[in-house]
Amino acid sequence: MICRFSDLRCKEVISIKTGARIGFVDDMEFDSCTAKICRIIVYGRSKCFGLLGREDDLVINWCDIEIIGEDTVLVSCDVSCGKKKKGNFLSNLLK
Repeated sequence: MICRFSDLRCKEVISIKTGARIGFVDDMEFDSCTAKICRIIVYGRSKCFGLLGREDDLVINWCDIEIIGEDTVLVSCDVSCGKKKKGNFLSNLLK
């Protein structure tokens, strides 16, 4: 199956360990030397309509992806794995 990034962005990411809906694929990291995809990134949910920043991004390793289906991407990690801390505007002001 050939899949473009624009097709992958429309798919919902779901954890098969907890059954939790994680979100949608927002970005990818790839190795430029080998041209292989390393990780997919799901952006954190916005807080208070984006005025207070957003939650941490979830970084999912490519090896944790079990199945890429028609509508969903099933991953074998739970929601707490692979979180990447992003500083938001308000927390940077308070420091």
